[in-house]
Amino acid sequence: MDEKLYGYMNWPRIEAIVYGEEASPRDVMGPRITQDGVLVQGFFPDAEEVSVISGKKTYVCEKEDEAGYFAALLPVRKVPEYKFCVKIGETVTESYDPYAFACQITEEEEKAFCAGVYYEAYKKLGAHLMEINGVKGTLFAVWAPNAISVNIAGDFNGWIGRATIMHRMPMSGIFELFVPGVEAGTHYKYEIKVKGGEVLLKADPYGNSAEHDSEGASVVADVSSFQWNDADWMKERSRFDDRKQPVSVYETSLEDWESAEELVEFLAEEDFTHVELHPVMEYLDDISGGYSTYAYFAPTSRFGSVADFQKLVDELHQAGIGVILDWTPAQFPRYASGLERFDGTPLYEKQNLAEAIHPFWGTLLYNYASPMVKDFLISNACFWAEVYHADGLRMDDVDAMLYLDYGRNAGEWTPNIYGSNENLDALEFLKHLNSVIKQRNPGLLLIAQEDGLWPELTDSVVNDHLGFDYKWSGGWTKDLLEYLGKDPIERKNYHDQLTVSMLYAYCEHYILTLGSRDVGTLKEFADKLPGTQEQKDAQIREAYAYMMLHPGCKMMAPDKDMPKDLEMFVKDLNNMYLAHPALYQMDDEYDGFEWIQLMKYEENVVAFLRKTEKPEETILAVCNFAAIPYENYQVGVPFAGKYKEIFNSDDKKYGGEGVVNARVKAAKKAECDEREYSVTVKLPALGVAIFTCTPEEESKEKKAAESKIKKSITKARTVRKAAAKTKAAVKTAVKPVTKKVTKAAPKVTNETETETPVKKDLTEDK
Repeated sequence: MDEKLYGYMNWPRIEAIVYGEEASPRDVMGPRITQDGVLVQGFFPDAEEVSVISGKKTYVCEKEDEAGYFAALLPVRKVPEYKFCVKIGETVTESYDPYAFACQITEEEEKAFCAGVYYEAYKKLGAHLMEINGVKGTLFAVWAPNAISVNIAGDFNGWIGRATIMHRMPMSGIFELFVPGVEAGTHYKYEIKVKGGEVLLKADPYGNSAEHDSEGASVVADVSSFQWNDADWMKERSRFDDRKQPVSVYETSLEDWESAEELVEFLAEEDFTHVELHPVMEYLDDISGGYSTYAYFAPTSRFGSVADFQKLVDELHQAGIGVILDWTPAQFPRYASGLERFDGTPLYEKQNLAEAIHPFWGTLLYNYASPMVKDFLISNACFWAEVYHADGLRMDDVDAMLYLDYGRNAGEWTPNIYGSNENLDALEFLKHLNSVIKQRNPGLLLIAQEDGLWPELTDSVVNDHLGFDYKWSGGWTKDLLEYLGKDPIERKNYHDQLTVSMLYAYCEHYILTLGSRDVGTLKEFADKLPGTQEQKDAQIREAYAYMMLHPGCKMMAPDKDMPKDLEMFVKDLNNMYLAHPALYQMDDEYDGFEWIQLMKYEENVVAFLRKTEKPEETILAVCNFAAIPYENYQVGVPFAGKYKEIFNSDDKKYGGEGVVNARVKAAKKAECDEREYSVTVKLPALGVAIFTCTPEEESKEKKAAESKIKKSITKARTVRKAAAKTKAAVKTAVKPVTKKVTKAAPKVTNETETETPVKKDLTEDK
């Protein structure tokens, strides 16, 4: 053994490396300049021979420990570029020394991470392909502050984790290491040694790709090389911030489609503005439908590669369709390779296990008091918006976040410092998240699925509220479906379930939902409704039409292989919605909606107006929820004029009976619904008739009279202008004189006396 070499070795820490208890291996094994040359060290378990190659020279390493610890003293004065040449059996490999590369996470980034404001944590934590000084490899970084040591085990090192020991950063407990030569497609996991000596094998919380099973490994992926072609869409997306744009969402899961092209073609043909995808993040099992998310930064490999998903979003954007992703920031599944007790302690979950378990699903609830957990979730939201160009996030299970007593009995939860049930940490997290994501991504829609009664959920963070754009309107859906589930003969007794929504329609900004979560498939939807198959079909059309007319954004999920007549119906319904500003422009204003017939419960009919500030854009909707048609149904109208039917859910082309209003209706001066004018229309059974409203043109006599008056006024103005010009000309031509009063007028002392003329002496000034 070389005595000089032996003297430079730090044996206590080398022993820690051999036994898997060293947290800062770069301090030990990084190349170091000594008086006798450059010390190079490496730990290669099972290696028989190791040498260092630098330029054209090769230096044989000494085996300093039988476990596989090698070292060499290079006779040079500065650290050269070098590789290790390692022989294990008949296999010889060459690789750069990972401990020769500096930490790639800056001190400022680490401080931001510790403060909970590192919104781009996704760029450094996880596994990221990069090139340093011409050397290609992958930067690995994972947060495990309570771990004794962390190793990387993967394809590249034969799954021998102790051969690739990560380096702990001092403030944060992030373990990081740049490993040269690791390419895209490499499978890996983290070996985390915890207090007590147990070694946990964990998937990467920030990994960009993963195998889709509970024991599956994370996969190194390239997420930055895709060439996007949606610049126009991304630039114009900010228009959705004003909530005055039409939003018609199709809810679906990618597993329902054979290809991206099929989905894009369907959505474009049906004229939806957005698609809402069930969770695309890698999940455990198909039974949960994607809500058992376990790889938050990885699109599931069930539907293709990372690039495949980016391509799908890109093509949807080029077709003018926004992409909303289901997102699960409330809870995560329990399984050995997951986030639970990630470093041997409750790290991502709430500290108290009894309060950490979701009362309904048995999953774990996040610890929103932790700045680093906030980093994980906020940077994840930014990741999907900025790396995958998502246009919205529908946050699932927000109730479980907001309420400490959610699903719990008395004694099973601890009140907050004010003695109430609000989760204060979650409130601050949501405010933080929503303000950051909106500032960084204008036009991105933030949607809360919250079935409680949290007040002003969609009011601004500036006003100390949560700052969501929309709330999923589960109450509206429940009321409508209960009403539709009644036999039409009984519906008069449940009329308020149809109309009560307008009492709270402006309390929040809502998205109305008739999606697969609400009604299931078309067959399942039909099974919830009374009547014959034809009547069931009519009621499905009526439900979709009523939703489209009601204030609020829209969401539906008719089967992709729906009948052709229903397919045409959905397309025409979307077309009508997009074409008429009255159906969306004033969704958030009381003046955008007006009841005409609210209490016709005996007839099972409601009628109302949708409006803008322009009377000529007014829409009249008459909805008949009775099982019988009305041949001559009188309804009050807002003004004299013409009323043209533009949509009827009973049209034969949609599979209806054809009870439509083919001719334009002229309003008659016949009082109805406390209005001066009315029209008489045909109303189909279980159907909706929709009309445009054109105000009556003024009479020719009135127009002629007004024209005559305008001409007279114009003529008078012309005469006055001419007179004024003449007067000015005369004044200019006459030489001015100065008048002097030489004698004052006598004072009048009696009102009845005649005023004495004033005698004036006019002389010219000299």
